[in-house]
Amino acid sequence: MQEYRENGVRLGWLINPQDQTVKVYRRTGEVEVLSFPIELAGEDVLPDFGLRLP
Repeated sequence: MQEYRENGVRLGWLINPQDQTVKVYRRTGEVEVLSFPIELAGEDVLPDFGLRLP
């Protein structure tokens, strides 16, 4: 994920299906950890995009 961030990615999701967590990486450098999320939103990067998780 660090390489993506260094190349200008504004929003990244690192999904771990084993422990059902998602790390959300934002351009600001903030990293948020979500436990058992139902859906991920594209926020201001992809405003009409949503990813439902099983």
